[in-house]
Amino acid sequence: MAIGIGGSTEAAELARLQDMTAGAAPITQAEYESRVVRAQALMREQCLAAIYVNAGTSLYYFTGTRWYASERMVGALIPTEGPLAYIAPAFEVSTLRDYMFIEGQVHGWQEHESPYVLFGAMLDGLGLKGATIGLDEASPFFLTEGLRAANPGTRFVNAAPVTAGCRMCKSPTELALMQRAKDMTLEVHKAAARILKPGISTTAVTAFIDRAHRAVGARGSSFCIVLFGEATAYPHGVKEPQTLKDGDMVLIDTGCQLEGYNSDITRTYVYGMPSAHQRAVWNHEKAAQALAFEAAKIGTRCGDVDVAARKYLETQGYGPDYAVPGLPHRTGHGIGLDIHEWPYLVRSDDTPLQPGMCFSNEPMICLYGDFGVRLEDHFYMTDAGPKWFTKPSHSIDDPFGYEA
Repeated sequence: MAIGIGGSTEAAELARLQDMTAGAAPITQAEYESRVVRAQALMREQCLAAIYVNAGTSLYYFTGTRWYASERMVGALIPTEGPLAYIAPAFEVSTLRDYMFIEGQVHGWQEHESPYVLFGAMLDGLGLKGATIGLDEASPFFLTEGLRAANPGTRFVNAAPVTAGCRMCKSPTELALMQRAKDMTLEVHKAAARILKPGISTTAVTAFIDRAHRAVGARGSSFCIVLFGEATAYPHGVKEPQTLKDGDMVLIDTGCQLEGYNSDITRTYVYGMPSAHQRAVWNHEKAAQALAFEAAKIGTRCGDVDVAARKYLETQGYGPDYAVPGLPHRTGHGIGLDIHEWPYLVRSDDTPLQPGMCFSNEPMICLYGDFGVRLEDHFYMTDAGPKWFTKPSHSIDDPFGYEA
């Protein structure tokens, strides 16, 4: 049996876990305000008069206001100069003010009225009638089309050069929050590995992981994928739960949030003694992950990191390209307030790596009908190159590095 796998109980592991959130510093008002200033500078570069950020992570990023997107328009208008303003249903105005972190006038619309017409009036009030306005790329189609139909003289464009331009490179406070969230999830991974035993179900492990995330101070798991045996070959799992058998490959992919910032870690190992085939594929996965990390240099294309991992796997007989057995998806994704965000470690992404960018590194090897191996850790870019948030798995015999 691999070191750290099995031999414990759920009760013992939950008792061992402790709240890990003490001292985690939230984003300050000064940082939120600096984000708006940065956005305004990018707007001027992009010749935008203003941007609209919709309820969700971009609204939270720029204003500190937590509000979930729905069929009703809620968001903030950030002009190139001057204070921002909010738009919301009239019956939500007092609640929105309660959640508000950066103050701004709230424009409310009654249920029978059009928020898209009201938004046009907000633009007119700022002297921006007919101007070019950037829309949060996460805005739903019904909202963007409603705005265009109600404001035919206004040009609406994608605000991603501003929103992504600000959010791609994390501040020291953001990096610290992400580091803590990932530390929390790694401890949950270790606990989950120790409760494994023959006959345990994937659903039971998933439920335990949620309780374990709560024990370390999260509100639970933001997501959780637990797979045994053949099901590990499918990146996001299969419909039916599995029960654990000796010799099964185990794949657990889970994360949590701290102040809205995400962790996302995958560990794969064998319950029992690995076969020579399992060991070889696991070692190929580890090597591909390491080569992707080594390829991440300041100024290098994001896409070249993906190419480095994929080229190595092809030398080992996988692929070619996205063919299975092999790596059927990109090598990694950006992460922050969204679990998947820009930029991406995929061949087509020409974005140059910059300090503060954060990525998953997970060049999974899938062998449909047999098993799969995904080792997922995250790194962030520094002036000197990439730095791991969490140490990659040590070996198939000691996946958590207890004896490393």
